[in-house]
Amino acid sequence: MPNRSRRPVAPAKRMASFRERMRAAGLRPLQIWVPDTRAPGFAETCRKQARAIAASDPGGDEIMRFIEGVYEWPDE
Repeated sequence: MPNRSRRPVAPAKRMASFRERMRAAGLRPLQIWVPDTRAPGFAETCRKQARAIAASDPGGDEIMRFIEGVYEWPDE
């Protein structure tokens, strides 16, 4: 059963404590910007790019050779 005798900690303090622990563990925060997949036109842009890739190498041979050359396949 959880211990409910402690007072609740404000979210800002809880986050500050978390960040301190992460920094003490040798980590640092990192913010990245990524495409908004909900944006109008995003899916169509993806389809357009996929079609361009497929048209440039219809059999996918060049891409597969590249993948096989750089990926370390696990031993089975």
